[in-house]
Amino acid sequence: MDALLVLEDGRVFPGRSFGAVGETLGEVVFHTGMTGYQEILTDPSYCGQLVTMTAPHIGNTGVNDFDPESFKPQVAGLIVRAYSEDYSSWRARGSLAQLLRDHGIVAMTDVDTRALTRHIRTAGAMRGIIGTNGTSREELLAKVRQAPVMQGLDLTRVVSCEQPYSWTHNSAPFTPPATPPAPAEARFHVVAYDFGLKRTILRRLVDHGCRVTVVPGTTPANEALALKPDGIFYSNGPGDPAATVYAFENLFLLLGQKPVFGICLGNQLMGLALGGRTYKLPFGHHGANHPVRHLASGKVEITSQNHGFAVDPDSLPAGTEITHINLNDQTVEGLRNEELGCFSVQYHPEAGPGPHDANYLFAEFVQLMEARR
Repeated sequence: MDALLVLEDGRVFPGRSFGAVGETLGEVVFHTGMTGYQEILTDPSYCGQLVTMTAPHIGNTGVNDFDPESFKPQVAGLIVRAYSEDYSSWRARGSLAQLLRDHGIVAMTDVDTRALTRHIRTAGAMRGIIGTNGTSREELLAKVRQAPVMQGLDLTRVVSCEQPYSWTHNSAPFTPPATPPAPAEARFHVVAYDFGLKRTILRRLVDHGCRVTVVPGTTPANEALALKPDGIFYSNGPGDPAATVYAFENLFLLLGQKPVFGICLGNQLMGLALGGRTYKLPFGHHGANHPVRHLASGKVEITSQNHGFAVDPDSLPAGTEITHINLNDQTVEGLRNEELGCFSVQYHPEAGPGPHDANYLFAEFVQLMEARR
């Protein structure tokens, strides 16, 4: 055993290193998805987090060039029960361990992830540190207790793009470096704010007839409107939504100007821009199997989720409708304001990885842009 995970409450989990050598700090969370570890690792929403996979076997399909949700792994670290060095998939281009080492991501295997997950479920998500370089547990504990907590952290600036760019790839399968198929002719122009934007979201927008211009999360409202969009998209992202004051103040200026659709962090920023509040969840929602009720229809969607904060329903002003709720804990999963032409969901309708029950929301965004053109 050459790796240690030390939690801020003093709990220690030994294991074996299979990523980069060193130390890494972050908030320890668990993900309940059975598949899709490459999408999870490259999702910018996991910036600053040590992700524990509850599925026991990780690495057995290797890594490929198509599934990444961004250009590199974004997690602070990875914790698994059993890493498989041998992999098999016709799309695989290498091993998970090599990808992690190439990008300096510390990871550990042979960890009792069931005990770790039960501990987080009871005590809540907390700061942790992984050490694979021989540092003692006493030194690691001292370091983790000096690390910043997630509340108050604006991590969107870490993962947002630096310059605007256009996205034209749809979801049609192809194997890089081959050229992706040409998308259908775009009927709408969407300006997408990047707070940690996933590539699958961009593909879904193109699937639904949108030409997408991605802009940094700090882009002023007047600059976004100057691009003459038919709609505005507010993306997912990491950190505390209340700390990204510029983001929800900017959204306040955009509401009513153009139709707005938000996902995950975008839902929290929508709540803040409308005058509500957000709060920290005990251990967050991270998985591909969360049941959500669509209140208007009564239908239950099985959803992919990744967030540690939620919108306080009692803080929302009149005129703002709660459209979806989480059936596990009754938290807010969707918002809508008809007068302002905006809506958002807390979960991931693009579902990379996960079920596609909520893909209809992209069509609703298109319909809203058509109605308000």
